[in-house]
Amino acid sequence: MTAPHRDPRLVLLVAAGGAAGTLARWAVSDLAPATGALPAATLTVNVVGSFVLGLLLERLTRRGPETAAGTRWRLGVGTGFCGGLTTWSSFAVEVDRLASTGAVGTAAGYALVSLAAGLLAVLAGAALGGRAAR
Repeated sequence: MTAPHRDPRLVLLVAAGGAAGTLARWAVSDLAPATGALPAATLTVNVVGSFVLGLLLERLTRRGPETAAGTRWRLGVGTGFCGGLTTWSSFAVEVDRLASTGAVGTAAGYALVSLAAGLLAVLAGAALGGRAAR
């Protein structure tokens, strides 16, 4: 069996998922442009991506050993779509921008809210995935 990163079909699946996730992130940023101090679009896509990833991975784990179909779902949706949708690099830049303009409290609050919401979202996704698998 070819390693997933050497299988051109799986690489294309990750690329297609990444393109879809990136377009979804762009759509969210277009619908929720940055207003005020908190970048709502980045927070939204990171929380949604965390939820989807938790749901997906819990469902796949509960199905048992990895199958070819499971690999495609994990790589296409998990690595591709969720990787393209979420933007932790923008999150880091936004925290730095807030802190460097003197809004240190806002930067710290935004960082804590983002990390806590992302963690809660992945746990909620996993819980829902576990419940749906029963």
